[in-house]
Amino acid sequence: MAEIGGGFEDPSAEVLAAAAAAFGLLASSARLYLMWALVQGESDVTHLADRVGGALPAVSQHLAKLKLAGLVRSRREGRRQVYYIDDPDIVTVVQVMVGQLTARSEHGSAVVRQLRGIAR
Repeated sequence: MAEIGGGFEDPSAEVLAAAAAAFGLLASSARLYLMWALVQGESDVTHLADRVGGALPAVSQHLAKLKLAGLVRSRREGRRQVYYIDDPDIVTVVQVMVGQLTARSEHGSAVVRQLRGIAR
């Protein structure tokens, strides 16, 4: 790893690939909304589907992808599968990104609209 300004080292190719995969999963607004809901607290798939306004099978599929990537975990409580985020760093990333974009949009900034255009 090569050191760059500020004392940071370049990450390995494996780390960059893992980060890109995680950000790729969060690039879906549906999955990001699920992550945002889980940042607020653990929940089962039925309550998550109600909260995000998604169909139960679609929400289940999104949660399965997030779980497979290690972004969320689940545990069984009777017949319910309860999902939660077990990584405080993921919580921080989601809170910072959504919080910053919310603040910008509330102040009439064009940054949110620009980011939407770039992402397409």
